[in-house]
Amino acid sequence: MKYYFYAMGAILCWASLPVATGSGLSELTTEELMFYSFISAALFLYLQDVVKNKSARVEFPGWKISLMGVWGIFLYHYIYYIALDNAPLAEGAILATTWSFWIVVFSSLFVFKRLKFSIFLTALLGLFGAALVIAAGKDLSFDLGYMKGYLLALLCGLIWSSFSVGLSRIRLKEEPMTAFTLYAAGLSAGLFLVTMPHEIPSVTALLSALYLGCVPLGLSFFLWNRAMSGGNLVIIGFLSYLTPPLAVLLVAIIHKEPVSGQVILGMFVILAAALVGRAFLKQEE
Repeated sequence: MKYYFYAMGAILCWASLPVATGSGLSELTTEELMFYSFISAALFLYLQDVVKNKSARVEFPGWKISLMGVWGIFLYHYIYYIALDNAPLAEGAILATTWSFWIVVFSSLFVFKRLKFSIFLTALLGLFGAALVIAAGKDLSFDLGYMKGYLLALLCGLIWSSFSVGLSRIRLKEEPMTAFTLYAAGLSAGLFLVTMPHEIPSVTALLSALYLGCVPLGLSFFLWNRAMSGGNLVIIGFLSYLTPPLAVLLVAIIHKEPVSGQVILGMFVILAAALVGRAFLKQEE
């Protein structure tokens, strides 16, 4: 059960981003956002390791696992930010959310050695619920002029899902997320230097990037790695669909805004998918 608490902790970290940062990140370019957020994320995880292990040493995994970390941490976020710069926010977010769907699909292949049709249908149901939430109050139009952004958002789903499933397959003495985030910070610094000059960001933007680095990146990486190390990936995949509705609910609670019926419906659809998926899993046990 603790692994699902870790997963929900990571999901809450991601859901907190809109309410915590507001529009504070909008003035930063992709390269600036990567630099400021990953530097703070790497520092957060490194200091956490120093306190926990009482050592300043960082354990770096072998090159194959290191490449997996670059793939899942650096490349995912870089492509994700570019995707949302090249597509409308709602449409891009819906397509990027497909990582939850692919985690369920890939997990079914690993657990059952085949793609179970029942699991596939419930994963689609969860994706539909997430789409209902993200699209609430918006007129969606998948304009072909934004095809680059759409394809990059879909690629994000495949990158994060394959990385997450890969995390569940490796066993290391030391958790690799600090090393992965240090790689991402180094690569982000390189991007930042190559794209110089940059304007000095406002205090609001810096604080937003700092929060992004410490919570939706740093803390969530730590929790997500813990969740992947022992939890049932199919169930965690279903739980991850809760990220969009929780984000909407947090914004509504903090800013005292009404929640639309479509958002509530989407949340119920996601919860129903998770319960049905759990029932299908129990039948196989």
